[in-house]
Amino acid sequence: MDPERVAIFIDGSNLYHALEGTLKRHDLDFTQFVAKLCGDRYLFRTYYYNALQDASQRPDAFREQQEFLDTLRKTPYLEVRLGSIKTSQGTQMEKGVDIMLGTDLLYFAWNNFYDTAILVSGDADFAYALQAVKNMGKHVEVAYFEGATSRDLLNVADARHQLDKAFFSSLWTRRSRSRRRRSKSSSSQESGG
Repeated sequence: MDPERVAIFIDGSNLYHALEGTLKRHDLDFTQFVAKLCGDRYLFRTYYYNALQDASQRPDAFREQQEFLDTLRKTPYLEVRLGSIKTSQGTQMEKGVDIMLGTDLLYFAWNNFYDTAILVSGDADFAYALQAVKNMGKHVEVAYFEGATSRDLLNVADARHQLDKAFFSSLWTRRSRSRRRRSKSSSSQESGG
């Protein structure tokens, strides 16, 4: 029997804001994150979707995002898909990101590139696309943050991965800031400082 093929679809903005809002950090090791979601199944590919910051409007955010994207592009079997940011009446809005993710989710299912899709998002807009994928005979899983996810999305999922502090405990690229502070204060106490 062939191994179960998994494709992971990450709503980057949704993940970033949920990490920031619930865990107050976003230094995620994507290689380890993907490996944990995939488990012992075969990873077809991971797709990361986000909007490209406007360098003329927010140069610092653009530079930080470029550094982050350069790191992401080094993650094995991960592709970055970027929409754009448009400003309308002083408000910035992502354009094209959700439709790219939804289209890829359906296109790769239709072409039988995966057996199971794992969606990392809490956005209700993806519920119908996930249902369509299920209707094609594929399995769908949702990786989600409690309180930041649509019930409609969870109701469609065959399986769920709750993303919480315990899930991420070994998936950070650097040690926790609070641990570093504790170790600094204890070392200064030990040295008499």
